[in-house]
Amino acid sequence: MIPVRTCIYYSEDICNLFLWYLNGDYLVLLVSLVLILPLSMLRNLGYLGYTSGLSLLCMMFFLIVVICKKFQIPCPMEAALIINETINNTLTQPMSLASDLAFNVTEGDSCRPHYFIFNSQTVYAVPILTFSFVCHPAILPIYEELKGRSRRRMMNVSKISFFAMYLMYLLAALFGYLTFYEHVESELLHTYSAVMGMDILLLIVRLAVLMAVTLTVPVVIFPIRSSVTHLLCASKDFSWWRHSLITVAILSFTNMLVIFVPTIRDIFGFIGASAAAMLIFILPSAFYIKLVKKESMKSVQKIGALLFLLSGIVVMIGSMTLIVLDWIHNAPGGGH
Repeated sequence: MIPVRTCIYYSEDICNLFLWYLNGDYLVLLVSLVLILPLSMLRNLGYLGYTSGLSLLCMMFFLIVVICKKFQIPCPMEAALIINETINNTLTQPMSLASDLAFNVTEGDSCRPHYFIFNSQTVYAVPILTFSFVCHPAILPIYEELKGRSRRRMMNVSKISFFAMYLMYLLAALFGYLTFYEHVESELLHTYSAVMGMDILLLIVRLAVLMAVTLTVPVVIFPIRSSVTHLLCASKDFSWWRHSLITVAILSFTNMLVIFVPTIRDIFGFIGASAAAMLIFILPSAFYIKLVKKESMKSVQKIGALLFLLSGIVVMIGSMTLIVLDWIHNAPGGGH
């Protein structure tokens, strides 16, 4: 909506001059070249600990704002009526979600939480939750960077990290849902923007989330590059040319996904149903059954691993099937 309004008040030449800046694809490429690529070129993961800490602080700020907004925003029906009146008077606020809430929802329905909601988007819930806790590729690089490395210390790091992330995910999802109830969108910040419009605090939160996601990319690229290097050039010495080429290739592929895939939900859902299910459910269980010889197949440990393996297969096949069917019957919407 911003480019259209700009073209109304200014000349077409000025409008065309600034349209590139408002294009999300150009911004993705610019951030990748200026910020992500230099950080991804670092040889050691230890230097990225500072950027990871900053991204964690950004997400903590996002969580605090989500919790505070729960007590500031009235129930969606009341908020929609207020915004709808503002729209009619000023014509400056977005009205997509507001109009839906104002005319299609009763106050009792909009302000009553439901423990379970099943719709076409439910099929993405389990894969995305599975994908959220995939940390396997980063375990070995993080272990290599620990001072005084030991199994016990690594377990402590893992437990603290898992608990902190689980708590953040839980609180953000809980308070986000209790703010908008069944009208919360798959991307929470879009819901706030649709209801509140151009709010300064929301813009700061968007910037913080953008910074957190951006600073996380180099940490994710590091284990991927290490795996590719060990797979293709395990016996060769370190080369900056090879290091740079693999980094640029991975980042280019990532940018292509960001530009051409309509929503990040599709990526999280597909990877969560395939690779994440393999890493969390199937492969650990299969390795335990195959490699641990001292336990018989009738032992509690082996039976538990077998059940875990079967549940992983069911989750993977079921989620993949439902996601593909959703893609067929409900074409994904646009936007990044």
